Amino acid sequence: MKRALLLIAAVRVAHADDAKPVITDEQDAPPKLSLPSEADRAAWTRPGFRLGLGLSYGELHGLRGAPSGRLIGPTLRAGLRLDADWSLIASFQYAKASRSGGLSGLRFAGTIDPTWHVTRALSVAAGFGFGGIVEGGTGRPDADPLPDTIESTYTFPDASHPIASCSGVGAAGLVRGEYAYVLGPRGQLNVALEAIGQWTGCVDDSGRVEPDTGATIERHQWWPHAGATLTVGIAWR
Repeated sequence: MKRALLLIAAVRVAHADDAKPVITDEQDAPPKLSLPSEADRAAWTRPGFRLGLGLSYGELHGLRGAPSGRLIGPTLRAGLRLDADWSLIASFQYAKASRSGGLSGLRFAGTIDPTWHVTRALSVAAGFGFGGIVEGGTGRPDADPLPDTIESTYTFPDASHPIASCSGVGAAGLVRGEYAYVLGPRGQLNVALEAIGQWTGCVDDSGRVEPDTGATIERHQWWPHAGATLTVGIAWR
């Protein structure tokens, strides 16, 4: 009798094991989809390296006669989250500037942006650094005095009559408000609105030199600009 009971128990265990589904190495487990958790959002408040890439669109408006243009181009940000409240970010932007009779070329800028995280999603930043403009042929009429009429380097008193082509650098600054949406422990979607300003020292080489000193004869003109951009991008940690 005892031997018969042991045999019946063994048969029942074998049938129970056969009923269980078996996932082999060749089969894929069902996907697990979930929204970002509280732990994901908390991870973005911890200190560490951050890298972001986005696309910016906006307007650079010339002041005191400087030409204006529409901006579109990539933005790169890299920096450190210092603690739950502060980050130190370096921003780099390269944008095509274009407008008929206005800016026609490349606008670039690099700034250091101390950033205050007001909440987990909202942050504000103020940055200062360098900015520049590189133009090619623009079709703008040139300003007097023309390059072939001066015998030494000339600096224009203002930008009321902009030169035909500007190439130069100067100071740049920005104020940024940004909203972030956590996608997961490693990814985050950012939408930022920036107010920007730039003071560019344009240099136009005449291709001639002063006969007495051999120094290059140039025309200099300062262009002030203000504007705004909207940036949408992705950040990683």
